[in-house]
Amino acid sequence: MATGFLWHERYMWHSTGIAAGQIPAGGYVEPDNHIESVPSKRRFRSLVEVSGLIEQLAPLAPRYADEEELLRFHTRDYLAAVKSMSDAGYGDAGELAPIGPDSYDIARLSAGGCIVGLDAVLEGHVRNAYILNRPPGHHAEADQGRGFCILANVVIAVLHGIAERGLQRVATFDWDVHHGNGTQKAFYDRDDVLTISVHQDNYYPQDSGAMDERGDGAGLGYNINVPLPAGSGHEAYVETVRRVVVPALERFRPDVIVVPSGFDASAMDPLGRQMCISDTYREMTSLLMEAADRLCEGRLLMCHEGGYSQVYVPWCGLATVETLSGHRTPAEDPYLPDYLATLAGHSLQPWQREVIDRAAAMIGDIK
Repeated sequence: MATGFLWHERYMWHSTGIAAGQIPAGGYVEPDNHIESVPSKRRFRSLVEVSGLIEQLAPLAPRYADEEELLRFHTRDYLAAVKSMSDAGYGDAGELAPIGPDSYDIARLSAGGCIVGLDAVLEGHVRNAYILNRPPGHHAEADQGRGFCILANVVIAVLHGIAERGLQRVATFDWDVHHGNGTQKAFYDRDDVLTISVHQDNYYPQDSGAMDERGDGAGLGYNINVPLPAGSGHEAYVETVRRVVVPALERFRPDVIVVPSGFDASAMDPLGRQMCISDTYREMTSLLMEAADRLCEGRLLMCHEGGYSQVYVPWCGLATVETLSGHRTPAEDPYLPDYLATLAGHSLQPWQREVIDRAAAMIGDIK
């Protein structure tokens, strides 16, 4: 059974405006391109094509998420405000979440792409799937956008799966360098969705992502945060998956695993300060696939989130999709030899192990 791959050109038409990095231009901030822009995603898709991998993948076509699907999480007032700004051609959905012309519809298409991917995996049309969508979603909250995110793509897809597909237990594992605050908030008091996030400690958003955020009420124990220190690299991330993520999945036994997939923990990212390499994502994906095979008939869905290195996101993405599909292409990461030879941060350090040990001790609360 093939790996599904979803992309749509309209995702690239979401405009984040003129900025310098993530800061809007104006005053002494000279205009430049916003950091959440097209190239890293387009180059990822291009590398999947020119490597020949796309010929091994099952194409999936997105659809627009409808209002009922969006209202399972977002408030009606928030959706109306986003649509109004989109119609006007400019605005901010909340906090660093710029809106451009048609952004509301493109965001609905982004959320709808994740729904399509989930349905395809659950129906057995594909073994697993990668959704290369935009704008991202894991920071979006019910009543506001945050961190470049407008609609909570993964949350909307998971709630669709529970409401329409009869899912009883869903696990999410967010490996973006930033904490998945929107996903955490959506399911914080529920025991039918396990939310796990590995992210850079004390980074955006700084009001969430601490290890002591465990869930409330019925959800206590079903939210796991692993805030790794800045500078953590390959072994720290892989060890986190081995010792925290996989054992948590084995205790929870989900019907499907969903990954908010950001590549901004890579060594070349201009925002993150972690040291992951393409092999990090290759190995994490392999471990997740093995867990999915044991626990939920291989059902694994990845939805694109952050990652802002135009030159390195494509190689991390290719490694991930190659692993999902079981097809290795002739394209070899040209940066990998230099990274392995010259960059620090690949070996597990004692202070990183301490964080992982503390997180691993929390798994026993999952029933």
